[in-house]
Amino acid sequence: MRALLVVNPAATTTSARTRDVLIHALASEMKLDAVTTEYRGHGRDLARQAAESGEVDLVVALGGDGTVNEVVNGLLHDGPEPDRLPLLAVVPGGSTNVFARALGLPNDAVEATGAILDALNRKSERTVGLGLASGTKGTADEGVPERWFTFCAGFGFDASVIGRVEQQRELGKRSTHPLYVRQVVRQFLRYPHRRQGTIELRRPGADPVTDLVVSIVANTSPWTYLGNRPIYVSPRASFDTGLDVLGLSRLSTAAVTRYASQLLMSTPERGPHGKHATTVHDMDDFTLNSKVPLPFQMDGDHLGLRTSVTFTGVRRALRVIV
Repeated sequence: MRALLVVNPAATTTSARTRDVLIHALASEMKLDAVTTEYRGHGRDLARQAAESGEVDLVVALGGDGTVNEVVNGLLHDGPEPDRLPLLAVVPGGSTNVFARALGLPNDAVEATGAILDALNRKSERTVGLGLASGTKGTADEGVPERWFTFCAGFGFDASVIGRVEQQRELGKRSTHPLYVRQVVRQFLRYPHRRQGTIELRRPGADPVTDLVVSIVANTSPWTYLGNRPIYVSPRASFDTGLDVLGLSRLSTAAVTRYASQLLMSTPERGPHGKHATTVHDMDDFTLNSKVPLPFQMDGDHLGLRTSVTFTGVRRALRVIV
């Protein structure tokens, strides 16, 4: 087997020495080319080149969810071919590693590498569905390129939090869970649309849901992790179904306190709920519109402002070593 290993040298939880050990371990079982990313989007470019060459059987992403997202978008640049889905393995190296953990891989890079090698020997893999987001036709965002996401997207409040976290990281702060919690609190105090939501959810065969402040699109569950605690916003979301949405129409102090408690106590059976919460399960096509431009994120990567995003759930998009 010939493989390409895409390594993010800035991965939060792996050292250069650890990465060398992992590279040697993988190279002992396959013909491996290891390349270190040098700029934002480099992982996408490398994976696209590998897919187009037709000479690489497997692409391995060593990094966090952002690195994985880049690699996936490179592999699926021309879309999935039903009879020849690309093959991916993930070695978690970020602070949260939602996609890898949702697949059942260990959160430790060394243990995950061992699990991947065992899976390769057993020829164990899984086909997963992904989400695809694009600019809505007939809107100012029509020309925005399509982009895949592995576990979640967000339009509105949660994306604004991620934007603030990225600003802090550019100033030299480490990506940690306390950093995210602090930015949630700070953004809550200054978010301009928390009292009157501007987001509308439109889906075929149903009335629109309006005045949402929060709109989180989930492709799997849990949504994220707070340390080792899984957080569920859409407990029924799965790699085997379409996309789920959680929408919140109120972010008052009382509502935030209630929803924060529900998130901390969430389980695989129950997530946030109440009269100001909208949950929709297993959708293939829908659109989120906003009266004003709002922050947008995919897999924890802030992508700027949008006014309308169209989502598609693609049920068989990628093969993953597990």
